[in-house]
Amino acid sequence: MATSLLRRTSIINNARRFKFPSSWCLSELLTEHFPIDNAVNENAIHRVSKGISFYSQVASGGGLPSSMRGAVFWEKGKPLSIEEFHIPRPKAGEVLVKTKGCGVCRSDLHVIKDENPFSSPCVLGHEITGEVVEHGPLTDNKTKERWLPIGSRVVGSFHMPCGTCFYCSKGHDDLCEQFFAYNKAKGTLYDGETRLFLRSSESAILGCAVFTAYGAMTHAAKVRPGDSVAVIGTGGVGSSCLQIARAFGAFEIIAVDIQDDKLDQAKTFGATHTVNAAREDPVGKIMEITGGKGVDVAVEALGKPQTFSQCTQSVKDGGKAVMIGLTQAGAVGQIEINRLVRRKIKIIGSYGGRARQDLPKLVRLAETGVFNLSNTVSRRYNFEEVDKAFADLNQGKIVGRAVIEIR
Repeated sequence: MATSLLRRTSIINNARRFKFPSSWCLSELLTEHFPIDNAVNENAIHRVSKGISFYSQVASGGGLPSSMRGAVFWEKGKPLSIEEFHIPRPKAGEVLVKTKGCGVCRSDLHVIKDENPFSSPCVLGHEITGEVVEHGPLTDNKTKERWLPIGSRVVGSFHMPCGTCFYCSKGHDDLCEQFFAYNKAKGTLYDGETRLFLRSSESAILGCAVFTAYGAMTHAAKVRPGDSVAVIGTGGVGSSCLQIARAFGAFEIIAVDIQDDKLDQAKTFGATHTVNAAREDPVGKIMEITGGKGVDVAVEALGKPQTFSQCTQSVKDGGKAVMIGLTQAGAVGQIEINRLVRRKIKIIGSYGGRARQDLPKLVRLAETGVFNLSNTVSRRYNFEEVDKAFADLNQGKIVGRAVIEIR
């Protein structure tokens, strides 16, 4: 059985052979904290108080397995290896989650290709959906019976904000000092209510691809009805940006990519115009479409110096160029300084959304059909096909997003 757990670093450090990051998503146990307060479940999202029970509640039907499997990255050039690990137990304020699906993200591909410094060996992955199978000790009965009962389906964002630092206290948990300084989870709270009736494997992408796009379009770009928007790079995150721009009422939505199959799919996500940058100058074409003005918002979702420059050149006077694509460490983008200064161009970096505020809203968008998860997830892989999934991503074979289904 595929089982996932979000644990504190005290447990992570017990696996002395490995230097695991905050999440072990491509594993049958997600070994990082999944705080009770940091889960979006199918019935409600609530502020949870710590309770009085001293006993963990284990899923019925034989209990939990004694070990889990994980897809381990050791070094560049070697395939990921499926290995077994001991299953740690949730602490107070945590739940054990059985992983049902994990998205295939280019951020992990950068690690596999050794383009970003990262401790190894490690288990990659950071966007998951799963099912609650155990509560930690001291969990109150309301949590067990109403808010997060055994069997609740949950989605976790790739951000694990502490909820208490300077930025979290100001509502900017996407800048959490603890998350970036230590890459570990301390727990946080969600507000609001929702009902999740989503396919488990598809909903995995809410935690990164959709979460990243929503943060960019909501907090950085602040897209409003009638805005013109260009999205450069229409993979998993870029295609999510298209759907969110449409949901927010953008009038002109221009999709830019170098693959015709991705551009064809972009039309189903809301693109009113498409530009193949392999055959046309994307900046010139965007200017042509907008009558020489440029767009209100341009989004760069690839993380390449060339597309960084194209993004800044595509916006109108006073427009916003939003950068969300990650790239190899040390890469530098260029910009025309005089145009930036004279035309009041705004360049904004965006790294995900705000977990407590945004993830519940994303669940609502998905379950009401405003955001189409089924169309976004174009490929599914078995757990044993994890290497093929990243190889296909590297070769540009994945349109939209792929997920690894863990059974």
